[in-house]
Amino acid sequence: MDMGAVRKGVDMGPLAIRHAGLVQRIKDIGYNVTDYGDVVPMVALSEGNPSMRYEKEINESNGRLFNKVLEIHKEDSFPVILGGDHSIAAGSVSATAEHHGKIGVLWIDAHGDFNDEKISPSGNIHGMPLSAVCGCGPDSLVSFTKARVNPKNVAVIGARDLDPLEAKKMKEMGVTIFSISDVHTMGIKEVLSDAIAIASNGTAGIHLSFDMDALDPDNAPGVGTPVLNGLTNREGFMICEALYNSGKLLAIDMVETNPLLDDRNTTGRLASELILTCLGKTSY
Repeated sequence: MDMGAVRKGVDMGPLAIRHAGLVQRIKDIGYNVTDYGDVVPMVALSEGNPSMRYEKEINESNGRLFNKVLEIHKEDSFPVILGGDHSIAAGSVSATAEHHGKIGVLWIDAHGDFNDEKISPSGNIHGMPLSAVCGCGPDSLVSFTKARVNPKNVAVIGARDLDPLEAKKMKEMGVTIFSISDVHTMGIKEVLSDAIAIASNGTAGIHLSFDMDALDPDNAPGVGTPVLNGLTNREGFMICEALYNSGKLLAIDMVETNPLLDDRNTTGRLASELILTCLGKTSY
């Protein structure tokens, strides 16, 4: 999927992450793996509504993604979803909520993705999926399910580029935001302790949705919307280690890797390593 964003190339993100050897390396740490291939979006004839660009095509693709992820959950397997732009989370997170009921979400991102068609400055849908899955609109992005996530069980880590109306909406709805300043002052260990407690409070577990632009662009150059002063690689790995050790992880999205903007697949390889760490890979 690349229709949720402006810059093209992020639809090749899954290929870049697979090219880093992800499937075989997951097998090497002891799991059985099935690669279900790509969900290929419909051909877009026009952008459609400028307030929600490519809404029809994104929704149709996310409906198919929702069905596949839900099927994987019903098989008592663990879904790893590769993006693509972050609009795919409307399908993947909804499927986890549909299957498990009350869930929490850790949203690792430079951005809030809590806009809607009324307040979005761009009309880009990759800036709306967290709002949609929390039942704060646009409901059309999650029309394939009635499952919603309680915003009070959502923690965003690494935020440093929120639109003013979006930030106001997130606070009003009860989303907890750990900005990059919070990470610097509190330390990632304390942030993670609080965030995991928020996302797991009364829930069946946690869906991790990890946008590679949460990391500093010096470490992850292959992203469409880079923002300076991001998480370090070590902080990224500590997030994944903490979630694995918590035993509460239900599913993973790894999104927004753009090979056209990358340097020798640096970001694709890093995304692969982060996924492996979420699944228990250690350095010893």
